[in-house]
Amino acid sequence: MLPTPINFAQHHLIISLASRHRLPAVYPFTLFARSGGLLSYGFRSVDLFRQAGTYIHRILNGEKPGDLPVQAPSKFELAINLTTVKALGLEVPPTLIARADVVIE
Repeated sequence: MLPTPINFAQHHLIISLASRHRLPAVYPFTLFARSGGLLSYGFRSVDLFRQAGTYIHRILNGEKPGDLPVQAPSKFELAINLTTVKALGLEVPPTLIARADVVIE
């Protein structure tokens, strides 16, 4: 699933439809896994907000926005919902669970 505003706003509906049709899905934000989605892997939005604050500070101190470098996210987060894993009848390797940043039981 792509991280679009519409998908974010309709995440409960999307998760319930995927569950009803027994579709394993990977979501872009931990909120989706916490809401019942199978797993999520994506950037941490809090980190992007912090980066934005740094850019705003630099602009307010006189730097030109066009001179600032484009920055990509540097931290990503993996969340696995074990309840959904069991409901879908899937098996997740223990090594993947061990690497997850968030495990929801």
